[in-house]
This record gives sequence, C-alpha cells and structure tokens, in this order.
Amino acid sequence: MGRILQLSKNVINQIAAGEVIERPYSVVKELVENSIDAGATRISIDIENDCRNIRVADNGSGIHPDDILLAFSKHATSKIQTGEDLYNIKTMGFRGEALASIISISKLTCITRTKDFDNGVKVECENSEVKQTKTGCAIGTIMEIKDLFYNLPARLKFLKSAKTEFAYINELVQSLALINPSVAFELKNNGKTTLKTTGQKNLPQTVKEIFAEDINKNFREVLKTDNLSGLKISGYVSTPNYTRSSKKDYYTYVNFRIVKCPVFQKAIDTVYKRLIGNRYPFIILNLEIPPEDVDVNVHPTKKEVRYKNTNQIFNFIYSAIDNALNNAKKEIPANVPYIRPVINTETEQEKFIEENDDVYFSLNKNISSMFEQKEVKTDEIKEFPHKNNYSAPAPKQERFIQEELKEEEDVIIGQYKKTYILIERKEGLEIVDQHIAEERYIYEQLKKSKNIDCQLLFISDVIEVSPSDKELLEYNKDKLLKFGYDIDFMSDNEIIFRKVPQILSKIPPKEILADILENLSGDIDNIEEQILITTSCKAAVKANTYLNLFQMQEIISNWRTCEKPFTCPHGRPISKILEHKDIAKFFQRNK
Repeated sequence: MGRILQLSKNVINQIAAGEVIERPYSVVKELVENSIDAGATRISIDIENDCRNIRVADNGSGIHPDDILLAFSKHATSKIQTGEDLYNIKTMGFRGEALASIISISKLTCITRTKDFDNGVKVECENSEVKQTKTGCAIGTIMEIKDLFYNLPARLKFLKSAKTEFAYINELVQSLALINPSVAFELKNNGKTTLKTTGQKNLPQTVKEIFAEDINKNFREVLKTDNLSGLKISGYVSTPNYTRSSKKDYYTYVNFRIVKCPVFQKAIDTVYKRLIGNRYPFIILNLEIPPEDVDVNVHPTKKEVRYKNTNQIFNFIYSAIDNALNNAKKEIPANVPYIRPVINTETEQEKFIEENDDVYFSLNKNISSMFEQKEVKTDEIKEFPHKNNYSAPAPKQERFIQEELKEEEDVIIGQYKKTYILIERKEGLEIVDQHIAEERYIYEQLKKSKNIDCQLLFISDVIEVSPSDKELLEYNKDKLLKFGYDIDFMSDNEIIFRKVPQILSKIPPKEILADILENLSGDIDNIEEQILITTSCKAAVKANTYLNLFQMQEIISNWRTCEKPFTCPHGRPISKILEHKDIAKFFQRNK
C-alpha cells in the first residue's frame, strides 16, 4: 500500500458528484430546484447533444456578485445556517453540493444578476476552476452546462440512449410543473418544445397543459387539514374508472418536494385495491407536514423522507383519499367484477334466458352430469332459483334433459363473473381469464405476422395531445406505422388516426391513443415490443364482458395453440386448475 495523500479538490468533487449527479436528469433537477428556491416565475430548460448540454434560465432573484465564487464551493449554501436548520428545511436545496459537483464533471457557464445591480456577473468553470467577469444581462440566472461527464468516460458508458435520458428529464419537469403551477415552465429538446405551462396558479390548468383536458374530468379533489398535528394534504386523485397499468402517474410530494415515499404509496394502494384490483390510479398529491416532523436529509438526492409518526401519516393520507372517492365508488369501472342482478319475475327470467341461452344451457348440462341426473322434473327446477334467491334464471328444460355431456378434452361449463371461463377437464376444473387468454393468442399472431391488416378510417376524431406526447408519437411514427397505426399531426396539439389495426377498428381512437402513450412512456428502450403488447391487450375481449358458448370455445381453442400459453405478454397467469382430488378432498369424498 502506498503513502496516504490528500486528494485534490477536483477529485473530491468528482467523488461527491457520483452521489449527487447520477445522470443528466440530476443536473436538471438541481438547477431547476435552485431556480424555484430563487423565486422564479419563469423557467426555461434547453437540452441538446444527447442530453449532455443543458441550459436552465430563470427570472429569479439571481446571485449576489460577492457570493458567486462561494456558490461553486463545496458545502456553500444560502439555505441553511446551523445544524438546527436541518430540522426546519423549507427549500428544495440545502446541502450546498450540487454546483460544486456539476463543475467537476462538466464545462459550466453562469450568467446572473440581482435587482440591486445594473450589470451582471459571468462565471466560467472547468475542472473545478472558476473565472469571473462582468456582463450585461437581465435579472435572474442562466446556467449553461456543456459536455456533461466529458472527463468521466466510464460514466458515459452507463448512460442510456439519448431518448431514454430525455424521457427522465421530461418526467421530472412534468413533476416540478405540477407542484409549482404558479411557475411557467418550458422544456425544449434540440430546439423543439416538448412541454410548456403558463404558470396560472391553477393545477387543473397545468394538468391540461401537460397531459390532456379529459383527465380533469376523471379527477376528485383531495383536501384535508388537521390543525392539531399541522398536517395538510391537497391535490387530485382519479376515479376508479380511470386507471393506468403502472404507478408511473403517481406524482407525490412532501412539502412541495418530489418524493418516492413507501408510506404514501401504501396508503394509495390500500384505498384503491378493493376498487380497481391490479390497476393503478392517476395521483397528484402534496403532503404538508411540520418540517421538524419529517427528515429529508436521508439521501443526497433528497427523494427519500422519514417521518416521526409513520402510522399517523399513513392514516391521514388514507382517510383523505378515501373521503375524496366516496362519491366515486358508485362508478363501476370496466375491470371490477360484475354483480349479476336478482331476477324475480317470470317475464324477467324468460328474457334473460333468451339473451344468455348458450351459457346457461352449457352450465346446467354439466351440473346435470356432475350429479348423474338423466331426467329432472321441470317444475322442480323452475322453483330452484326462487327457493334460494339465486340471481340466475331457470334453464330451458327441453334442451337440459335431452343433451348429455360429451367426452371431450375441453368441456366449457360457462362464465364466472363475466370474466373467467370455467372448463371441465380430465384432471379437474380449469379457470381461464378470458382477456388474458385471448391477449396471449393475439400477441403471438401479431408477433408472427409480417403484415398487419389495417382499417382505413374515413372519419376520425381530432384528438388533443400535449407537446411531449406529440413528440413521442412523432419520434415513433415509423414504428407505429409498422404495426398498423397511421397518425397525422394536424397542429402542435392535435392528431388524427388515418389507419388502425383492423382488430382495433371498433375501439374509439381516444382509447387507442391513451394506451399507446401509456406504453410508449414506459419501457422506451423496447418500444416495438410495447406497441405489440398494447395492440394485443386492446384487441382482446375485456373482463366483465358476456360471452356466448361459441365465443368461449373460440377463445379457448385459439389459446390452446399458443406456444407460451401460461402467461400473458405482461407476465400475468392465464389459467388455474383445481384438481378433482383436491375438490373431492374438500367435500370429504375421498374416504
């Protein structure tokens, strides 16, 4: 081992930068949060050169010329003074690490001016060396980063594609804009605006500007205050019939700071689990808590927080969301199991039988076989639903008596909850999720197909999109076309579908677009696969959909031909078999 030496200032800063600056996203976060702390009402972010050139300009208070050199020193900050201040943090930044870290791994130019001076200051930094000169400029600060990680080639290798890195930045700016609706944000990628808000101090307006106008129609306001504990939560949550496939749209904040908080997420999931099952809501919530009751000094990224009273926070968030959804619980989403109504009158029974004849014929035929009944008196069966207040009607007895169970591998008994197909097999009772089974079959067919059949739309709705969504669609236009989606861009915020895959021709274009955007915004390194999955999922029969016997047989027959019949493309299981021996054991018939 060699002699112990003192590391240079630049090497120390580079080591620290490894914690604070993980990727271009980290630079944008630190600089934009500094702008917010400076009281800016307009913030412009420009990204170029594969996200390695970053420019953040604001109209905030600026940096005093006597403080400018100190601002780029390690552990220099205007936001705290003493150790006690760590327990009363009211700003986004407070560590004094960001600027010192950034100048050690990039070439930075800062132009700033406060209202007390006629001239501004220009600072140029490279390899932690700082040069200062006077310059003319407006009040505020411009931070221009060039060649991020130029002196750390190993770090560059760990960065993802430029599109992926920009997606992280775009999501960050969305999050910051939502919690700061009084600030006008503009985000550009290679000179093209992808996100723009007007800073009207109105969260629904900001949501409309970032996403789409129809989202607000599906929101319920959350607002709860506990004066005794000093807790307040505010924001919006989506109704149970407006859901997402992931937690990507959980925008959660503590004291206006972006956080990934397990307590927050657990409270949200607990409220919604009984309402929407395995789907997820759209959430924009800010928890205000006395600074002394929360620790934000857990990690350099400041995304993690700790509470003095975790149970209190969980219950407060849970009850606030639950109260907001009280009026929304009557709205039954498409993926919530259907509860069949009780049918009491003879007229209602006959009408129901005519509409559902195949399913009930199949169901009762197999019930007959199970109990080894070859003949059943009609009058006795007609009374059966009334005596037990069953919701199902009496079957048509003529067909019930004449038909016998066929000796087949798959004998479809019927549907359960309009979602699952019940099959009598040699080894037991098989329960198949109709949506997932058909989704797997369609996915494999699309995967094999070189040319997807398209449906030309002579009339298509004009759909409003956000600038970031428009850019995402434009970027992937060729790939979307490959899978049957032909999109025309009518203006900066409007699109129409010219073509869609034929299997989706009956789906409203707005629904198709929503699913496309949701998947494209996720695993963007695997876009083609995501488009395939989106198409197959959208085309498959949905849960809570009535199927006649022929439709069930077709789904099962197609699914049996799949190369990978066990899970859907998302990885969810398709079927479950309850073996005869286990059923018999439960009813004590194996003695």
